[in-house]
Amino acid sequence: MPKIIINTPDAPAPIGPYNQAVKVNGMLFVSGQIAINPATGAMRTETLAEETCQVLRNLEAVLKAAGMDFSHVIKTTIFLSDMSLFTEVNELYATCFQGDFPARETVAVKGLPRNVNVEISMIAAE
Repeated sequence: MPKIIINTPDAPAPIGPYNQAVKVNGMLFVSGQIAINPATGAMRTETLAEETCQVLRNLEAVLKAAGMDFSHVIKTTIFLSDMSLFTEVNELYATCFQGDFPARETVAVKGLPRNVNVEISMIAAE
């Protein structure tokens, strides 16, 4: 079962020893994305809405590079710096899907890369 590495310049380059996504047997495993603007390398964290939207744009770019979109997503994990951010992030997240929402968990963690408030990873299927 060969795996296909997915990397696109339209999403931030990995900041560690991993790839943006790996596709195997029609399944796409997307690494957690944070609010890095891929064009500039700058963090987009001025507001929680801006940060969340950048994360979602990065995820969309990786999905597109794999020939997929949000309709292919079957599972997501949302990491938050604090559960008090849940409602705002959830509202923006919901705009990416049309009815058939993926399975999901949302957890608050002690720390995230580059001290961001939001990181999201996904699993998608053809």
